[in-house]
Amino acid sequence: MILSDILKKIDISLNSNLRVSGLNTLLDASENEISFLENKKYIKDLSKTKAGAVLVKKEFEKNVPENTIAIVCEEPYLTLARLSKFFAPKVIETQGNDCIIGENTNIMSNVYLGKDSKIGKNCTIMSGSFIGDNVSIGDNTTIYSNVSVYRDCTIGSDCIIHAGTVIGSDGFGFAHTKTGKYIKIYQNGNVTVGNDVEIGANCSIDRAAFNSTIIGNGVRIDNLVHIAHNCVLKDGCILTGQVGLSGSTTLNEFVIMGGQSATAGHLEIAPFTTIAARGGVTKSITEPKKQWAGFPLFEHRQWLKLQSRIAKLLK
Repeated sequence: MILSDILKKIDISLNSNLRVSGLNTLLDASENEISFLENKKYIKDLSKTKAGAVLVKKEFEKNVPENTIAIVCEEPYLTLARLSKFFAPKVIETQGNDCIIGENTNIMSNVYLGKDSKIGKNCTIMSGSFIGDNVSIGDNTTIYSNVSVYRDCTIGSDCIIHAGTVIGSDGFGFAHTKTGKYIKIYQNGNVTVGNDVEIGANCSIDRAAFNSTIIGNGVRIDNLVHIAHNCVLKDGCILTGQVGLSGSTTLNEFVIMGGQSATAGHLEIAPFTTIAARGGVTKSITEPKKQWAGFPLFEHRQWLKLQSRIAKLLK
């Protein structure tokens, strides 16, 4: 779309013939994408952006790079939300190629297969499942009943996805007006699941706002786990029952999280970290190979000592 045309739809006047294809973060945006700066702590990213245009407040206009168009507005994040719906794909495609199905793959009755999707060899997809448009599934993958894989998501080979799980639902993204009304930020990314991944029953893995929510190779996810938009789970992570990850959390290789543990958003956990059951991670963990417990989080041994002293006080 032409930049000036799309901005006109939200009552912003700007004379530009730039062709834009989507929205993205400051560091990931290309010359045909729009980005935004709401929080001044990301001002350094603004100087590095290659975005074709950036939504900014008046005070940051001077920091916009020379080859990037500054779209000056009072509330960049809210403006981004209003723009996002114009880049959202169709919920269901009515035109396109029928799903390609590999050899020896068994598709049971009452399975929906979207347009331009591809399913590999030796797969099994059980009744009641929904495979959306432009979905890719590798070889030897089993999908149990009533699983939903939203459009544009990818699942690798040798995976198992248990009943009732949803992959690619919208991330929880909203911007609010000054009067308190919430405006939806359309989630235009996807979910990518690697090879040799097992996902338990009734899990929810949200699609990214931009780019991808990523589940690496060899990951094991128990039942009733929620993974929010733009999270990254690197190879070999284990999430047990009722774990919750807030948006843009990164788990490095072989992180283990016990039942009902959770993270705040926009943080990173070092490789080979273990979070005990019900542990609450509120800050990034930078040192690998440590065990943590409790809320607020303590090293596991310290937490055990603390519980022992509390018990003695009660006596």
